[in-house]
Amino acid sequence: MTPPDRMHAISPETRAVVDDVLEYARRRALYEDIPLDKPLRPSDLARLAPRTVTPEGIGARRAIALFENVLAPACISTDHPGYLSFIPSAPSKAALAFDVVVSASAVYAGSWMEGAGAVFAENEVLHWLAREFGLPEGAGGVFVQGGTIGNLSALVTARDAARRRLRAADRPMPARWLVVCSAEAHSSIASAAAVMDVDVLPVPVDDAGRLHGDAVARALDEHGDAVFAVVATGGTTNFGIVDDIASIADVTAARGVWLHVDGAYGLAAMLVPEARGAFAGVEHADSVIVDPHKWLFAPFDACALIYRNPSLALAAHTQKAEYLDTLTDTPDWNPSDLGIQLTRRARGLPLWFSLATHGTEHYRAAIAYGIDLAARIADDIRARDEVSLVRDPQLSVVVFRRHGWTMADYKAWSDRLLDDQRAFVVPSSHAGEPVLRFAIISPLTTYELLVDVLDSLR
Repeated sequence: MTPPDRMHAISPETRAVVDDVLEYARRRALYEDIPLDKPLRPSDLARLAPRTVTPEGIGARRAIALFENVLAPACISTDHPGYLSFIPSAPSKAALAFDVVVSASAVYAGSWMEGAGAVFAENEVLHWLAREFGLPEGAGGVFVQGGTIGNLSALVTARDAARRRLRAADRPMPARWLVVCSAEAHSSIASAAAVMDVDVLPVPVDDAGRLHGDAVARALDEHGDAVFAVVATGGTTNFGIVDDIASIADVTAARGVWLHVDGAYGLAAMLVPEARGAFAGVEHADSVIVDPHKWLFAPFDACALIYRNPSLALAAHTQKAEYLDTLTDTPDWNPSDLGIQLTRRARGLPLWFSLATHGTEHYRAAIAYGIDLAARIADDIRARDEVSLVRDPQLSVVVFRRHGWTMADYKAWSDRLLDDQRAFVVPSSHAGEPVLRFAIISPLTTYELLVDVLDSLR
């Protein structure tokens, strides 16, 4: 019979397993030429990596070899300089390395009692971000899994606050709650609303794709107490457009409605002084999110959720159970009381370590590089006959069209580009028109690489 402690005992076999895994992690983290790679069909993977989960195990050496040589190459590397689709990830080497430490340390970071040191470090990052966003002293929050969970947690808090406000005023609850957002808001807002069983009211945007306060005001005046939150976007995923947050904040403040800013991709641009003006009004938000695994160069998966008044989140999210009494009956800062997840990893620590290692000025410079590169390649597109911009870039997303092409043309070109391992650029669409987009995050993405991609469209 297999000894029950075999997997946990410190033995020569265990030491070899740890050494093999850490050696692979070291090699991967220090790749100078990051492979782009591409997906394989299930049948191909079944043939190349058959029966890896067996009663006796296949051993660490074989498992690592299979991952390095078969499974990993079937995953597109989001940190490749040519990964320009969706929103890329470009974690710093310091953040990547420390992510291994977070796992090796087996830290539970849901409560202060169990993870005080980790929570303290995470809070230092959250307070720094809150100051950069202009939020008042006392603002704070938690790192959650991603923007979807961040938006959901913030909206749950907003609805709870609205309920308490109506009860205190002895006013009736609405038959259906509403959340107001831009017609171009991220899909996670609709997803959160579905989970919460509330309705979404998309509000039209202007010709530049921006939501304005006057349109929000009309929606609030029409629907009254049914609206428990307004979501403004600080950098849309498809175009990188920032809503007119200042005018929206004026409207929500006047009517006492919660303002949430979804800045999952774009809010990091506030670290660049020249870009800060586009986000005027964020300082009035009741909650904001930004994803460090996007433009703050941390590994997947991390979203910084910050509340203007964290006590409102505590009222909405603190879970009650007898076994939790020792945690909830204290004034300690317990991150799990600020979002919908009770069990949580210390997912903010890789960002903390990278910031502590490199300093905030390196972050500002790296973000500014992406904004400048987007503007530069947009100028190049304007000078070409076969392509044209759909909109001028505001942050680091550049959307353009290839004249005369159908969606089938775009897809065939995209497949060739990936097959040739030049770049990963998938088609998108806008107003029914197929388009292309560069989402520029990595400081390793060069102007020359983008020009090469554009040249392939001729």
